[in-house]
Amino acid sequence: MALTALAIRNAKPRAKPHKLADAHSLYLLITPSGAKYWRLGYRFLDKQKTLALGVWPDVGLAEARDKRDAARKLIADSVDPLIETRRRKLCAQIDATIFQGCRRGMVS
Repeated sequence: MALTALAIRNAKPRAKPHKLADAHSLYLLITPSGAKYWRLGYRFLDKQKTLALGVWPDVGLAEARDKRDAARKLIADSVDPLIETRRRKLCAQIDATIFQGCRRGMVS
C-alpha cells in the first residue's frame, strides 16, 4: 500500500529503526531519534544496494517518488544510480574548483 503524507507525519519512532514502505522499493526509514530518511532499495549487478534520496520533510513524498522514478530509469539503462550520484557530486566539486582557480587568475 502506498504511503500518504498523513501517515508519514503521524509516524512515531520506535526503540529500533523501522521502515514505512511505499511502492517500487521506496521506503521511509524512521530512527529511534525520530529522524526520517527516504531510501530506495535496488539490485544492480546481483548486489543489493540502498540509495539515500533525502531527509523528510526537506524532501516530500512527491519529490521522493520522482527521485525513485529517475533512479529506476537509470537502472533500466544499466547505470548504477549510486555511482551516478557520486559522479555528479565529484564533477560539481571539480567544476567549482576550476572556476575558483580561473577567477583568481583573472582577478590577480
